[in-house]
Amino acid sequence: MSKESPHKPDPAQQAAKLRDEIRHHEHLYYVLDAPEISDAEFDALMNDLKRLEAAHPELVTPDSPTQRVGGKPAEGFRKVRHSRPMLSLDNTYSAEELAGWDRRVRELAGDLPVAYMAELKLDGLSVALHYTPGAEGSARLATGITRGDGQTGEDVTSNIRTIRSVPLSIPAERLKKAGLPQGFEVRGEAILPLAAFQAANEEREEQGLEPAVNPRNFAAGTLRTLEPSIVATRKLVFFAYFLLVEGEYLAAGQAATLDALSAAGFRVNPHRRRMHSLDEMLRFIEEAEAGREELGYEIDGVVFKVDAHATQLRLGYTGRAPRWAIAYKFTAKSGLTQVKEITVQVGRTGKLTPVAELEPVFIGGTTVSRATLHNAGFIERLGLRLGDWVKVERGGDVIPKVVEVIEDGEHPRGNRGFSFPLDCPECGSRVVRAEGEADWRCVNAGCPAKLRESLLHFGARGVMNIEGLGDAVVEQLMEKRLVKSVADLYRLDGKALLSLEKQVTRKNKTTGLGETKTESLLGPKGTATLLKQIEDSKRAGLSRVLMGLGIRFVGERTAELLAQEFGSIDALMAATAEELERVEEVGPRISEAILEFFAQPANRALVESLKRAGVEMTAEKKPRTAQLAGLTFVLTGTLPTMTRDEAKQRIEAAGGKTAGSVSKKTSYVVAGEEAGSKLDKARELKIPILDENGLLALLEGASGDKPAE
Repeated sequence: MSKESPHKPDPAQQAAKLRDEIRHHEHLYYVLDAPEISDAEFDALMNDLKRLEAAHPELVTPDSPTQRVGGKPAEGFRKVRHSRPMLSLDNTYSAEELAGWDRRVRELAGDLPVAYMAELKLDGLSVALHYTPGAEGSARLATGITRGDGQTGEDVTSNIRTIRSVPLSIPAERLKKAGLPQGFEVRGEAILPLAAFQAANEEREEQGLEPAVNPRNFAAGTLRTLEPSIVATRKLVFFAYFLLVEGEYLAAGQAATLDALSAAGFRVNPHRRRMHSLDEMLRFIEEAEAGREELGYEIDGVVFKVDAHATQLRLGYTGRAPRWAIAYKFTAKSGLTQVKEITVQVGRTGKLTPVAELEPVFIGGTTVSRATLHNAGFIERLGLRLGDWVKVERGGDVIPKVVEVIEDGEHPRGNRGFSFPLDCPECGSRVVRAEGEADWRCVNAGCPAKLRESLLHFGARGVMNIEGLGDAVVEQLMEKRLVKSVADLYRLDGKALLSLEKQVTRKNKTTGLGETKTESLLGPKGTATLLKQIEDSKRAGLSRVLMGLGIRFVGERTAELLAQEFGSIDALMAATAEELERVEEVGPRISEAILEFFAQPANRALVESLKRAGVEMTAEKKPRTAQLAGLTFVLTGTLPTMTRDEAKQRIEAAGGKTAGSVSKKTSYVVAGEEAGSKLDKARELKIPILDENGLLALLEGASGDKPAE
């Protein structure tokens, strides 16, 4: 095995550079409305950073662009906190990726219905409009807020009022037709039609001003102009696509939401369709891309949203985006180049990934010399040969993608075929492919490639927090055969660590020539620090150990849920598929991966080795109580310290139920700030009302506490 090149970029330096570049472009895009790069190029930078931080969790910082929803709002307008975050959407760039998302949705949905609403992805500025009760049963526009950073936006109400497609008031009969109360929130996109954009640019040129770059920038800049009379001349258009009542999406689903918005008098994009299959989704994409030039406004893709509200609730959210919606971005920037060679990489889980080594080509501001080929089946479907000319797209992944082989007179076909290796290129063991899977994997627990990545992952920040276990240390531990598994880390002593060496070149003061000497890699101080980190990691807890073991699909959230449910590694290893799938967010795919992992004798032996080393693999088991059994709660308003989802989870964990509307069957209404009609209904029906402290007292089993009115 060859040593890692000393010229390989340092991950920490790469991450810092990416963060600086992303922050620069976030400032241009969100604050100055003057982006220098396309959305696809920005997405590529963000995904580069995500992948780098996923591979090196110790590099994640609280202020990293990946740890927040979006950019910061501009100065000059009053800041307003959104009723619930205006999240981003995850992006996909190919039919294959969309199919993967569709498959995951159906797996997580289980027995709930899965149908999608397809809508055009408008290229404008996201806005939230708040309506409050007006005269004679009507609703009136109260505030208009920009997206801002997703949590807090800017109050641009005076400018929103100049957009003629935004109703200033909605009469009672329209509200009744739409099935809406007098208070609600509408979210949508403010866009600038191409004709208005062209006219505005002609006017700017006549005034000797630089023309605007694109309609999206101009729309954003217009909404944040301090003079409403100027905004009125720009002819912005607002399309509505989301509807919230008391901070919650309509339980009727997305299709009914769009119909209700239309009935209430909002402009809803007519290019939308309900569908049930991937084929229908792909046809909609083709139609949208083919007809985009005729629309009269710009779009940059298609958005698919799960229609049924119950299914949306089951799918839930990641840290920054809903799992029940995805944006399909239109064709990314591409280039043509030639395949010189195909190499195969082995990852931490043993997965073999073929990579095309390319003649360097400049795509989207970056020189590309490597591109992923996904798996053996992908190469077969392409009919790819060494020497072929290929189309490469840089659509957001760290490694760009080969999307097709070019077959024409100008680009001759290659003359050498490629056979996917039957043996692991790292250790020589036979590789296997499970039935129904596309990937070949090395299952040798001692494979150097798997061991190297496993050690780095095990020690990473946020896993076992052995921060001194970096690339250079791991490389030498393996070369000197000091470790054969992560459990061997706990057998290391000072003598072993002091034996790790590095080559250092220093200038000889007498001769002036450089002399290379061998020195200790860590030194006494570094050795003592690493040994302490290893010892401290024994108390990291069950959830961290589960992450460190590298079980497929088991990330931080799943590991925590498993630890809370089972309480010990032994209980988890003894669990059946049925018991595993009772855990929140654990479906058949995850349970199968867990069972498969612990079915391997080598993995069970690893667990036993960790036990003997003194690694704690227990957790405080989450109690399942029935103290709130038979009680139904309705949540309304904003609680001081808990989100509505957190309150709901705690109620359900204690055996209670939550409902979306108040009725005679409601046991308690939990009311926070800005509680709406649900609070009025509770008082009308004389239902007990709790504040957050009252709910906490109930959850803690306190007695005699009087509910707060």
